[in-house]
Amino acid sequence: MDYKLEICANSAASCVEAQKGGAYRVELCAAIPEGGTTPSYGDISVARELLNIKLNVIIRPRSGDFLYSTLEHKIMLKDIEIARQLGVDGVVIGCLTAKGEVDMERNRELIDAAGEMSVTFHRAFDMCRDPFDSLEKIISLECDRILTSGQQQQAEQGISLLKELVHRAGERIIIMPGSGVNMHNIATIARETGAREFHLSARKPVESAMIYRNPNIRMGGTAVVIEEYEQQVTHSGLVKKTIAALNI
Repeated sequence: MDYKLEICANSAASCVEAQKGGAYRVELCAAIPEGGTTPSYGDISVARELLNIKLNVIIRPRSGDFLYSTLEHKIMLKDIEIARQLGVDGVVIGCLTAKGEVDMERNRELIDAAGEMSVTFHRAFDMCRDPFDSLEKIISLECDRILTSGQQQQAEQGISLLKELVHRAGERIIIMPGSGVNMHNIATIARETGAREFHLSARKPVESAMIYRNPNIRMGGTAVVIEEYEQQVTHSGLVKKTIAALNI
């Protein structure tokens, strides 16, 4: 079976590890604890220099919902322009209306701006009111794939919807399960849903080299809990093990 792994990479370092592990593609994001936002120019540029595999970039100006203002939409268009200039292979987008439907006008403008780049509709799909209506709308926009957990917190819990989406999509669009996918459940998800592409992070904690640590201050505040003296970095060994689990 011709399976493809996309690694959700939080840094250029994670991109390199993903490539080393045999990933087909990376999706570069910042602020993954907040669901992922557009990475910096520097991160995109350096990742492109270091990668021979496909590089996709999320276009998301902030965390939270997927109902964007006119100003935020302008920012996304500018970020897509920058991604094109840097030689990115694809962008990852998703705009919704206030009623939880696919925003056809806003998404069309982003897709047109992407030009020849591949377009993935991200997990904004999981916040849509009607998954099957949304599927047809995204297909009509000519996106290449949908990243989805089957409208559950994790893909393993969304297997039944994922299976139906794969069936209804046929060859018209790729359904790519993501969220909580790992070496232990990927084979089950593949077998039960019929999906061919999968999205996961394969990260391990890396301890900070800081010796002095001020215990009285947290840079991240309290709303989003982050271990400030530890980085989560994709590990090539985990990527390899996941690929091996998928191909048993």
